[in-house]
Amino acid sequence: MNKQDIETAVKAELNRIAPDIDADDIDRSENLRDEFDIDSMDFLNLVTALSKLLGLNIPEADYDQMESFDDLVGYLSKKAPA
Repeated sequence: MNKQDIETAVKAELNRIAPDIDADDIDRSENLRDEFDIDSMDFLNLVTALSKLLGLNIPEADYDQMESFDDLVGYLSKKAPA
């Protein structure tokens, strides 16, 4: 999966969790939880859904590496099989 595919997947899952999120309005460097008022359960659901979709094991210890949209996409891009 390439970076564009991962970005598309993240946007789709964000929209599923928080339907009021407009993908075009995402500040790619802003903390996702703060920007979209995503609570810890929503964030966990986001990471779990992306983990299943991409077939990745994402340990809870890595969650702090996924604070912004760009952080999340970068993390997943490094972990996802090419």
